Formats: sequence, structure tokens, C-alpha cells
Amino acid sequence: MKFRSFYPPQRTLMGPGPSDVSPRVLAAMARPTIGHLDPAFVTLMEEIKALLQYAFQTKNALTFPVSAPGSAGMETCFVNLVEPGDKVIVCQNGVFGGRMKENVMRCGGVPVMVEDTWGRAVDPGKVEHALKTNPDARILAFVHAETSTGARSDAKLLSDLAHKYGCLTIVDAVTSLGGIPLLVDDWQLDAVYSGTQKCLSCVPGLSPVTFSTRAQEIIRQRKRPAQSWFLDLNLVMSYWGGDGKRTYHHTAPVNTLYALHESLVILHEETLGLVWARHLHYHRALRAGLEAMGLELAVPEDERLPQMNAVRIPEGVDDVLVRAQLLGEYSLEIGAGLGAMAGKIWRIGLMGHTCNARNVLFCLGALEDVLTDLRAPIRHGRALAAARAVLSAAPQPVDDEE
Repeated sequence: MKFRSFYPPQRTLMGPGPSDVSPRVLAAMARPTIGHLDPAFVTLMEEIKALLQYAFQTKNALTFPVSAPGSAGMETCFVNLVEPGDKVIVCQNGVFGGRMKENVMRCGGVPVMVEDTWGRAVDPGKVEHALKTNPDARILAFVHAETSTGARSDAKLLSDLAHKYGCLTIVDAVTSLGGIPLLVDDWQLDAVYSGTQKCLSCVPGLSPVTFSTRAQEIIRQRKRPAQSWFLDLNLVMSYWGGDGKRTYHHTAPVNTLYALHESLVILHEETLGLVWARHLHYHRALRAGLEAMGLELAVPEDERLPQMNAVRIPEGVDDVLVRAQLLGEYSLEIGAGLGAMAGKIWRIGLMGHTCNARNVLFCLGALEDVLTDLRAPIRHGRALAAARAVLSAAPQPVDDEE
């Protein structure tokens, strides 16, 4: 067999991630590789930390990208903060709360589950009940933006409850960072992890994390080393943290970090307030078009993520066939439902570089064409006009940035 260079098809990525990547970010990856201890690269590392502090809205010194995808960022938080026998209250309202539970168990911890309906926010009343009835719990873990359902939970309120009962927080912000307000310091979040391939519109493969001084103290006082050598922050901190000479820990993915730096520069140039406003504005346009077509969003409006839209599949419509036709005929990717939502929703992402007027109109037009071809029960010829009516107004800044 003769092997040739791989040239991927040109897609429009409007699923749950990865999102479309800016040409600036792709170009950054092609710059010359240098050593991971090169003085020039150490300067870049410091800039990445500062830019991530801006994105997270934190002054946490321990803020850096883990050299692996978002799942490794999640594991970094759990293996460093959970020791055998620790009781952890875990909120589950979708797939990724379940993964938190798995991490607690693999660390030898004891998960106490707070279950909520998939597609709804975490119920603070249930959380407070769990905290009251488990006074020996050490950590509250929850997902801020549940990628599997498109639901947003009140991170500030949940954090306030955790600290009221003496718990630290571990927060999944994989889909929220760079898409909706996330104020790590103001909300007093302790350990937060995210991913680069969602609203930051970088390539997959890195996981930004940030840890409060409270969390750092717990990590330093561990009774035994973290079960993962690679993710042990007491070792990693000597590479990413401090001033002066860095201690070798691993060979960092140099060119991928170029890409992250460029994506964060783009975020900083636009400003967080305008980034948050853009995601909300184009979500409203997409929602108007979907509803004009007769489709329903699965999450109540006040719990809904603008960057991850869960759309109910009309009765009798073949989920797989629709997505396959969109990909084959339009090179448009949207996502399927996961777990309890499989076969019930489509997940349409408007994240980062993907989040623009062209993609809103393209997605609505393609989806209407495919559903019409499949004789789905929709209203024809209304979606684009409804979306354009929203797009005619300028987005208003979201004023939650420090």
C-alpha cells in the first residue's frame, strides 16, 4: 500500500467541539519549533499564563494549560485534590457529571451524588441538602456548562453553598470558558478546568486549569503523592510556576502552545465582554430561526447555554440520517445527543470562531433543506427571515468583565 499526505475535507464545525479554528491560530502552529526550555519559549509560557488569567478572570498564580485534552484537566483537579476516603459531593445533570463521579472513585474517594434531570441546571436546594447531610464532605464538584445537554448551572451560587459548608469546589468549565461569563475570583471557584477546542477556538489537545490559593494549600499538604505522576501538580508547578529557572517535567507541545497563545491574543483583542455578547447575539438569531421552523430548544431559556444549543428532534425524523446528509451534502457537522439524550436532540454549537452570522444562516438553510427533503413536520420558508431580523440589531456588551 502506498501512503500519501493527508488532506482533510473542509468542514463547518457546528457540533459540540472542536469548533472552527481561526486561520491565525492554524498559521501560528506552523511557526518554527523551539525547545521547551528555550528562554524565548519560557517568555511565551508567561504570556500564556497571563492571558489565561484574563480569560478565567483570576489572579491565581497556578493557572496554566495541561499538556493534554480537557479530560486530563478534569483528572488533574481530582487526582490532586481527592485522597482515598475523601467524601465528594458530585452533581450530575448530564454525561460529564458522571465522569466526575468516575474520577472520584478512581482516586479512592467516596462520591455522594446529587442527580438532576438531564437538560436542566443543577438544583441548589438539592446541593444544600447534600451538604447538610454530609458534614464530612470535603469537595463539591459540578459542571458549569454541561456540553452533553446545553444546560448552564449557577456556578456562583453553588460555590457560595460549598464554602458555607466548608467545601472546596471543582468546576467543569470546558464549554463555558470564552463563551459565557466565568468569574473565577469573584465567584471564589477553587479548581477549574477547561478545553482549548470549544469557545477558545484553538486546536484540541490542551486543558487550561486554574487553582485558588486554598486548593494549592490542600495540594501541598497531601498525605501521599497524587496517583498520576504526569498530572501531579507538586511536580508540574516547578515547570509552569515560579520565577527564574524552570525544572524539566515533560516536553511541552510547543507548536500547540503557539496556537493557544494566538487564540488567547484574539480573545484579548476582542475583549471578554464583546465575546460573551457575540455568543448570546448569534444564539438568539439561531433560536429565532429554529423556532420559526417549528423546532424546539430542549433547555429552558434561563438555564440555556448560548454556545451549545440542544434542539429537540421532531417525531419520526431519523437523527443519524439528518446528520449524515448535512455532513455529506453541506460539509456541515452538528452533534448527536449523548446518554439519556441520545436520539432525542441535536447539539448545534456556536463556539468561538464558529460563532458568526454566516454560520447561523448557513446552518438554518441547510437544516431546513434536509428536513424538507425528508418530509419532516416543519414550517418552511420562515427560518432565515426570522434569523435576519435578529441579526439586524448589533450585539450589546455583557458587562461582567473585571
